[in-house]
Amino acid sequence: MRRPYRAAPTPTKEGPRSNRDIRGVREVQLIDDTGANRGVVSFFDALKLAEDAGLDLVEIAPNSVPPVCKILDYGRFRFLEQKKAAEARKKQRTIEIKEIKLRPGIDKHDYDVKMKAMHGFFEEGDKVKVTLRFRGREMAHQDLGVKVLERVKADLVEIAKVESDWQLEGRQMVMVLAPR
Repeated sequence: MRRPYRAAPTPTKEGPRSNRDIRGVREVQLIDDTGANRGVVSFFDALKLAEDAGLDLVEIAPNSVPPVCKILDYGRFRFLEQKKAAEARKKQRTIEIKEIKLRPGIDKHDYDVKMKAMHGFFEEGDKVKVTLRFRGREMAHQDLGVKVLERVKADLVEIAKVESDWQLEGRQMVMVLAPR
């Protein structure tokens, strides 16, 4: 059995509608190329004014009654919008959660190395998840793990705040710190 031929769906355009893409509208609130408000004008008169100026009629506020349209160079408008979006993406920063793993019997030098790494993470603006893992008989001495985490908290009090205090999850204690 043959399937009936179905035309491919027309792709929807990104961004505001312009010129003849604006459909189902009789009147528009028109802003001309100098930025002056021309008031409510029929759609075809607005389109003629745009064509006479050698520019495009672009729908700025489609949901208002009547829709607001502006006479401008659509290509330049799109270029400036893309530039603004790229600038916004450049300024955007995602905060990552870095993890530092410790043991209850950590030696002084190893502790200092871990603290140096945490300082670097906080300077970059990242959060740090401190995980203290217990093995075997170390579970009987959880107070040693609490002392290590309290020491971390005290050493970082100037540059970091505790987002979630230590919690025991199975065989490990977890604490999350965020930069101030």
